Amino acid sequence: MTDAALPTAATAAERRSLAEARLKRRRAQETRFMWYGRLAILVALAFLTILIGRIALQGYTTFVDYRISVPVLVDPARVDRADITGANYDQMVAEAVLAKLGETDDEFGETSGELKELLSNDLGFQILDQVRADPGLIGRTVTVTGPLGADAGLYFKGELDRATPEADRKLDDRQLAWLDKMKAQGMVSSSFNLGFLTRSDSTEPEQAGVLGAVVGSALMLIVTAALAVPIGMLAAVYLEEFAPKNRWTDIIEVNINNLAAVPSIVYGLLGLAVFINWLAVPRSSPLVGGLVLALMSLPTVIIATRASLKAVPPSIREAALAVGASRTQTVFHHVLPLAMPGVMTGAILSLAHALGETAPLLMIGMVSFVPGVPAGFTEGATVLPVQIFIWENASERAFHERTAAAILVLLVFMILMNLAAILVRRRFERRW
Repeated sequence: MTDAALPTAATAAERRSLAEARLKRRRAQETRFMWYGRLAILVALAFLTILIGRIALQGYTTFVDYRISVPVLVDPARVDRADITGANYDQMVAEAVLAKLGETDDEFGETSGELKELLSNDLGFQILDQVRADPGLIGRTVTVTGPLGADAGLYFKGELDRATPEADRKLDDRQLAWLDKMKAQGMVSSSFNLGFLTRSDSTEPEQAGVLGAVVGSALMLIVTAALAVPIGMLAAVYLEEFAPKNRWTDIIEVNINNLAAVPSIVYGLLGLAVFINWLAVPRSSPLVGGLVLALMSLPTVIIATRASLKAVPPSIREAALAVGASRTQTVFHHVLPLAMPGVMTGAILSLAHALGETAPLLMIGMVSFVPGVPAGFTEGATVLPVQIFIWENASERAFHERTAAAILVLLVFMILMNLAAILVRRRFERRW
């Protein structure tokens, strides 16, 4: 053994060199992996910035409203007191604007007809409402203020370029000259478009708003939360804490996990067949929409609740049982309260996901045009994602900017719900 060769100085140096080379390669790999991660985050942030920036640039103009104010003579020769609704108030408004511009209508009414394209029919309805409330206004001059037509608004927002050939734009040179003259005379002013948030859908872009869709979404989420959260939570508690571990519970767990991955349109088909065709739930109502989304949200709520229950340390259960608590008392008095932050977080995120769903709602008829605000769970309604879908498929260009604005409103809802989930978790979270 004393004859064993000891490593020479050269051999030790080579080994040290090889070790340093391996260490250098390992550190280089770690550095590259770190930069790959940073690059992935930067790419994700870049795409997110481009997406939100593109939506914001297209939709922010919706919140700028161009309005016209004009005094209109309610001509007694044109208004029949016995039939107030039969008068052409839009024509009166157009002639009043022409008079302010220093022009008169031609024999065939083509001039006023061309001017009407620049005005919203909301002005005529305002006069009708005032005359209906006070017939004494007939023969007097009333001042009405309302939005310009959609294309006129696009012109003032810079979306309609005068340099475009006249044949390729919706407004001709004469109409653009009128708009410039209205602006110069102070007839047109700009303000925040509060009507977009306080009105419901309309066939006229300048009068369309998201209030009906927001209320419909809220009513639908109430139904979804009232069904999915308690049922999903109780099902998860039973499966995790009380159900025997056998083949049947294994099959149930596998199917719950599979249901969470089922395409959402399948739930729409199920809702159409069961809730509408069989149970006769009113079509296109928040009730049927909430039922469908509750089915879709149940697997997610169950999975999130079970994960939260598993995160509670076994010592909590053992301590409760050791002092004489029953199994039910242990679960509902000790385990579930400690798991509640995770349960509520999963429930809120599941509802936020349901808020953005469109495909299942299209299957149950919520794609219909709903001009009013739903007053109950069984009335016809639309929701924000479907409203966005409808507007994006409209032919009028002004609806496209409202599509982007509605997306911004939906994103605000999603951010608020995710913020609520974060606050709930931080408020009640326990660290073990």
